[in-house]
Amino acid sequence: MGYSATSSSAVSTHSPSVIVAVVEGRGLARGEIGMASIDLKSPQIILSQFADNTTYAKVITKLSILSPLEIIMSNTACVVGNSTKLFTLITENFKNVNFTTIQRKYFNETKGLEYIEQLCITEFSTVLMEVQSKYYCLAAVAALLKYVEFIQNSVYAPKSLKICFQGSEQTAMIDSSSAQNLELLINNQDCRNNHTLFGVLNYTKTPGGSRRLRSNILEPLVDIETINMRLDCVQELLQDEELFFGLQSVISRFLDTEQLLSVLVQIPKQDTVNAAESKITNLIYLKHTLELVDPLKIALRNCSTPLLRAYCGSLEDKRFGIILEKIKTIINDDARYMKGCLNMRTQKCYAVRSNINEFLDIARRTYTEIVDDIAGMISQLAEKYSLPLRTSFSSARGFFIQMTTDCTALPNNQLPSEFIKISKVKSSYTFTSADLIKMNERCQESLREIYHMTYMIVCKLLSEIYEHIHCLYKLSDTVSMLDMLLSFAHACTLSDYVRPEFTDTLAIKQGWHPILEKISVEKPIANNTYITEGSNFLIITGPNMSGKSTYLKQIALCQIMAQIGSYVPAEYSSFRIAEQIFTRISTDDDIETNSSTFMKEMKEIAYILHNANNKSLILIDELGRGTNTEEGIGICYAVCEYLLNLKAFTLFATHFLELCHIEVLYPNVENMHFEVQHVKNTSRNKEAILYTYKICKGLTEEKNYGLKAAEVSSLPPSIVLDAKEITTQITRQILQNQRSTPEMERQRAVYHLATRLVQTARNSKLDPDSLRMYLSNLKKKYETDFSRAEQVSGKTEE
Repeated sequence: MGYSATSSSAVSTHSPSVIVAVVEGRGLARGEIGMASIDLKSPQIILSQFADNTTYAKVITKLSILSPLEIIMSNTACVVGNSTKLFTLITENFKNVNFTTIQRKYFNETKGLEYIEQLCITEFSTVLMEVQSKYYCLAAVAALLKYVEFIQNSVYAPKSLKICFQGSEQTAMIDSSSAQNLELLINNQDCRNNHTLFGVLNYTKTPGGSRRLRSNILEPLVDIETINMRLDCVQELLQDEELFFGLQSVISRFLDTEQLLSVLVQIPKQDTVNAAESKITNLIYLKHTLELVDPLKIALRNCSTPLLRAYCGSLEDKRFGIILEKIKTIINDDARYMKGCLNMRTQKCYAVRSNINEFLDIARRTYTEIVDDIAGMISQLAEKYSLPLRTSFSSARGFFIQMTTDCTALPNNQLPSEFIKISKVKSSYTFTSADLIKMNERCQESLREIYHMTYMIVCKLLSEIYEHIHCLYKLSDTVSMLDMLLSFAHACTLSDYVRPEFTDTLAIKQGWHPILEKISVEKPIANNTYITEGSNFLIITGPNMSGKSTYLKQIALCQIMAQIGSYVPAEYSSFRIAEQIFTRISTDDDIETNSSTFMKEMKEIAYILHNANNKSLILIDELGRGTNTEEGIGICYAVCEYLLNLKAFTLFATHFLELCHIEVLYPNVENMHFEVQHVKNTSRNKEAILYTYKICKGLTEEKNYGLKAAEVSSLPPSIVLDAKEITTQITRQILQNQRSTPEMERQRAVYHLATRLVQTARNSKLDPDSLRMYLSNLKKKYETDFSRAEQVSGKTEE
């Protein structure tokens, strides 16, 4: 295993450490999925069970969000030549993840329920009622815990794990390819840079806060009340500087509370020096963490929003004080977390108070004498050879000698023969001597005794505080949440973000792309967006590079930011909660899955059509470009007509201007385009295209902009001329514009009036006089549209 939970070294925040067990029902229950996951850095088990369709979209999405280190499945699902579709799909989508197959008998729901009863802390025991009849997630948790005990060589202490059940209802679903297209966590050009949504919002100070932000971006909330509670907190943090800076300074001193808990609740099956050292370190970390509870309470003292007050209330738990008092009776007051391995080693040696165990006190005196002897010996050697020797320490080598000098200062340009294991970097030498090696061995022996005795005392102390330790789950939850909210407030102070509202309309006034703002020197061009149930389908046209893809991504990113409780890059914004966000943006062939651009497009669009519902946000960019024009237009038309049956908010960017005629047939379609201007280039006597990056109503007047792009490239002029001629002839044959009939115009006028009235009834906050005026204007517009339809009708009859 790449990571041991008993290791005391810090592990990078997002190195995979999650193990997931997945099991699927058989026979009639096929499609019913049970999942259980545990993070080796955090003692929390998440159970879920849900029905999925044959695309297994939910499973793949949930696994992508967990980004597991290892996936466990039953051996019956993975039989060579007869493996289940679920197993095949998971192995295709998670090529770099370890797969382990376990005998089916370990997926035992009765054993799973026993594990939960035995390990779940009392505060979360309501989970038993939720999962009692959910056999598949119980089977998954049984296999998972058996496996974790086996690889970790340790068991979890009774009543020590937080176990919770999550259906797939409380959060919006973003599939993994959409997360990739939108660059939520990983930049598509360079995976090492942080030009991503996570990078834009991540000013967290703790590993727990960073993990929480990551999972929120991938699974935004759908509950308006919860989102607004978060937004209230961000607003208060922005308005109260003292609260903001006070909280930030306390939060930044917290260590990784979840990982600390994880190690504390594991009981090693064998007592080794490493296990002992780890337990002592973690008890010092625990003391350090508990000592921050009071400063955190003081920082939150004057807050007024309900959520912050609730977090402040959760810190009133008396158990924090009880644990700290128990620790302080055994552990020295000044034992604390320090950077540097020698400092930490000293802290661990002297962690336990004197006079608790006289043998421990004797062992520590011996250790101190050896360390003093080492220092004395090195200073004697320095005198003997007249060299500037000093004592150094590393966890790998123990004590050794270091010297910085020019080699000309050495007799015969060589170190005395007494010194061995010499290494030199520039003018710095490190070495040791036979005596020093012996002293180091004595030192280690003495340390082992100290650690062993300290470990015995620490284990006794831990067994006394286990019953109170559950308050730390609350604490880690509070710290990670406050860290994330502070991070949102911090991001707002660096840019002019605005608080979003939630209605049944997507309306963004002068919104811009948050990631682009971070990259570009100047502020990106801002654009408006307006989508309602009455006109829920936008067709966006415009030349290459005019800003269509950026605009689509910007809307999705703003939607996600709003739904996680962050402010949004705009002057004003209102959103309809999206239960799913789908994108079809990428254009590359995929060599790994051996699919052409067109096949990849079809797979992605099929996935959207199978899974979209009325509450989805769908962004489609350049569909049908992987095949010939007639087929491309045909596919786009059919997809548009299918999506038009839904009330989903859809933005469809296309090069096929023929699609713009759908607006004539469907009143809920609106054409938009990105404007470009033509500028005379006097030096080359050619026209150049000036991109405004502004979106406007109507379809683009730019015809054949591909040819214009070709003209400014280095294609030979004769080829461009031929292309223009051929295009003109083809266009004449294909484009027979559809005309609108008077009846259609009348229906459109009625439709627009009806949708505006419904919207006003739902959302209007106007006073009676303003409302009267608004309705009177609506009436006038309706009469004008209707009389225009009558005139068209009259002319037709003539």
